[in-house]
Amino acid sequence: MNIKKSILLRVRIAFLMVLLFCMGIFYRIIKVQYVEGAEWKALAQTIGMKVMKVDATRGNIYSDNGSLLATSLPYYRVAFDPSLPDDRLYESNIDSLSYLLAGFYKDMSQTAYKRKIDEARKNKRQYLMLSRKEIGYQDKKKIENWPIFREGRLRGGVIFEKVEKRILPFSHLGYRTIGTVNDENRGVVGLEYSFNRQLAGKNGQMLYQKMSGGGWKPVYDGTETRPVDGYDVETTIDINIQDIAESALYRALVSHQADYGTVVVMEVKTGEIKAMSNLSRNPEGKYYERYNYAVGSQGSREPGSTFKLASMIALLEDTNLNLDDTIDTGNGELNFFEEVMRDHKPGGYGVLTLKEVFENSSNIGIAKLVTRHFNKDPQRFIDYLYDMGLSQPIGFQMVGEGKPYIKTPADSSWSGTSLPWMSHGYELKMTPLQTLTLYNAVANNGKMIQPIIVKSIRKADKVVEEFKTKTLNSAICSKSTLKKMQIMLEGVVEQGTAKNINNTKYKVAGKTGTAKTVINGKYTNQYYTSFAGYFPAEQPRYSCIVVIDDPKGFQIYGSDVSAPVFKEIADKIYATEMDLHNATLVKNRDFTGIFPVVRSGNRDDLTLICNELGISNHSDESAAPWVKTDIVNNSIFWKSNAISHQIVPDVRGMTLRDALYVLENNGLEVEVYGHGRVVGQSLNPGSKISSIKKIRISLG
Repeated sequence: MNIKKSILLRVRIAFLMVLLFCMGIFYRIIKVQYVEGAEWKALAQTIGMKVMKVDATRGNIYSDNGSLLATSLPYYRVAFDPSLPDDRLYESNIDSLSYLLAGFYKDMSQTAYKRKIDEARKNKRQYLMLSRKEIGYQDKKKIENWPIFREGRLRGGVIFEKVEKRILPFSHLGYRTIGTVNDENRGVVGLEYSFNRQLAGKNGQMLYQKMSGGGWKPVYDGTETRPVDGYDVETTIDINIQDIAESALYRALVSHQADYGTVVVMEVKTGEIKAMSNLSRNPEGKYYERYNYAVGSQGSREPGSTFKLASMIALLEDTNLNLDDTIDTGNGELNFFEEVMRDHKPGGYGVLTLKEVFENSSNIGIAKLVTRHFNKDPQRFIDYLYDMGLSQPIGFQMVGEGKPYIKTPADSSWSGTSLPWMSHGYELKMTPLQTLTLYNAVANNGKMIQPIIVKSIRKADKVVEEFKTKTLNSAICSKSTLKKMQIMLEGVVEQGTAKNINNTKYKVAGKTGTAKTVINGKYTNQYYTSFAGYFPAEQPRYSCIVVIDDPKGFQIYGSDVSAPVFKEIADKIYATEMDLHNATLVKNRDFTGIFPVVRSGNRDDLTLICNELGISNHSDESAAPWVKTDIVNNSIFWKSNAISHQIVPDVRGMTLRDALYVLENNGLEVEVYGHGRVVGQSLNPGSKISSIKKIRISLG
């Protein structure tokens, strides 16, 4: 009996404990549900809330004529809250919606889409991503009119998540110069990186609430901060010249199977970069824009013979040498201590004038001249290079400019061979853009200016910040030295190492360069070829540098590899820009004497004037509205001056008003020089009007 009582007692105690525990749970449920319910609901909402970033719209990048180089376009991902549509709306339209989704995305069948949405609705999910595929604005407008979705966000449950994508309208044209952005909408390289602060704008923030299904919806509680969109960047890039330069460079790289190449085209007076292209070969042999060799530190190389321009300037500034002074370059080989210097021509050039040394790019000639005049004080030679501004970066607007390296006698690596080797472009480093800046200074009458690639920062039509040309050196040398250098640079193309690119239409001035590449501290038989110069040489408009690294095959020199690329670019720019043409005006050779003063014009106007002045004038019945004058027995006889569509009119002898009327009505763009009557025109009368619809008329 004691055992039975003991067991019953234990059972009762256990029962009471379970009862008390259940009562405690019940009490807690009542308290949480009714007493503390509001507090816990508020806490639950707080836990499901999150302040998230709202991306600003990135600014655009424009070319010099307003063409878009980079822009951000809105794309959308489509999600769905299947819990929002009522049963009637849902049941009557879900089949049609599933059919349209399957036909549009083509990633699942109609049945699979319906099953996916039905399951989400059954589980009361408030967020369902229908597809990860991003759609454009026009597709968004179309989807907004689909069944269920046409009821809108609150009744139909459709959710369009905006995603901005960076678009390059000209595809890979100037790709590395323009640059790219990452997933966080930040610039990674190029102008996108260098001007990220201006382009990126300022992100906003907003409170979001997490929904069933994993999505987030915005909560407009008045605390949100609107994003500030980025500014636009206006560049100096000319799309046409960029296309010309990039295409010419690409063809040369493919032809020579080179490692990489770069081209920069700059406007002489303004320093504006009109084209910048950098192409590298990948392991598959394809060329693409990987690195900006024109500007960056990887492009800082020993320039080779293009540096002879700086050496010759130093020589002419320090001595009384004339262009016809001579130097014996010997048989093409010369020992400098333990090193042997060679000229390109087997057997050597023998005796050369100073001008011929430069035109033929004689390493021995320039080295003997430099060592003869600077060997006792090599620092004086270095000082000239410093005075020209070659020792410091040019301060280009893009981040990552390579720093030039000019060795001095104070360097531990300086030796007896340093001066002669530096004289023809070794034992120093410069980027292609830094070399071009020097050549541009020669074209610009000695004034060295800082190249620029961005003209302004804009907000719509308002200029926020403007960039203007800075003068780096008002005069790199004396006027007499400058004139001699210009003559020698023209001579390189006319009868020197670049005579293969000489032409009769316009003059080119420039210098070829070929340097051996250093690998593991030793010079190899891989070559770094270049050509730097400007055109037209008489009135320089553009300067340009072409660099092609490690060309394969039998053509390995700057004259054979880089110079033809320069010529192709220059020829095409010259052909498309009429104001570069030194056109010979068609003169008024038909007219003699000074009577009458007006030689051509509208017949009615001229007849009225003659009648008012009492001048005898006549015409035949076939005379057209526009006429020329002829003299018959001291009287004026009107001859027909037919004006035909797509045929260049003859406006010689007309007043400016009449000439402009006739030419512009025939679709020609007119440039006027001088004052008075038209005495000459650049396009021959009667010739067919070509695609270049510009004409120059001279008044006198």
